[in-house]
Amino acid sequence: MDFGLEGRTAVATGGAGRIGSADCRILANEGANVVVLDVDADGADRVASEINEEGDADSGAAMALECDLTDRDDVAASIADVRDAFGGVDILVNNAAMVDARSRVDGYDDDVWERDVEINLTGTYNVSKEVFPRMCERGWGRVVTMSSMAGWYGGFGQLSYSATKAAMIGLGRTMALEGAQSGVTSNVVAPNIVVGAWAEMGPEELSEHVDEYYARIAEATPMRHLGTEEDVANMVAYLCSEQASYVTGQVIGVTGGVDLFSF
Repeated sequence: MDFGLEGRTAVATGGAGRIGSADCRILANEGANVVVLDVDADGADRVASEINEEGDADSGAAMALECDLTDRDDVAASIADVRDAFGGVDILVNNAAMVDARSRVDGYDDDVWERDVEINLTGTYNVSKEVFPRMCERGWGRVVTMSSMAGWYGGFGQLSYSATKAAMIGLGRTMALEGAQSGVTSNVVAPNIVVGAWAEMGPEELSEHVDEYYARIAEATPMRHLGTEEDVANMVAYLCSEQASYVTGQVIGVTGGVDLFSF
């Protein structure tokens, strides 16, 4: 299916990360010019180079940009560079986030809380504020914001991650309301944990070879295995498409059914 993205420009924050890089690759394959935006300059360069080297005549170009989303001046300058290079931003995919803390509330590290709010929530706000109003002025746009099952249901030991990912839902739906009459859609994707090449492993194999935490999540997933980054990126690409023009304000799970009640 042709998603109608040829010539569109997509900015993916956290574009050097696992889900972010998969988003960039699939959007480029669909013909969009892709900006791999990340504080990790080397990682962004690597992803952009791989996309440009592996693409065919129908693929979009990729550009790497180093950007600290917590620095509003840096965000403004980076988006100005995108406009200079491609003329504007049609698609914003908000991927960038920290998820590395496991601690109960009583022992939670205050510095981790502050860091995660600044990066996950305020960073997403900073880049959205820079991009979204221009989309509305131009009369076309797609915003996809990455939440998580932890944002929907909470995550044991993941206080700051869960709280900020829950906030992504409110942020994304607010932009859906504000952009609805201007041709701009905004949706939220809430994945289960994704594990790349380990995705087809069942709980027992994950427990033995990878991580007991992953094994427990796979055990609770009706499909009995975890997902891949491409599973998420395929949904992102659809939500950015012309075909998704009447889909807005939705929180869409890519979960293998982990959010279902099963017994």
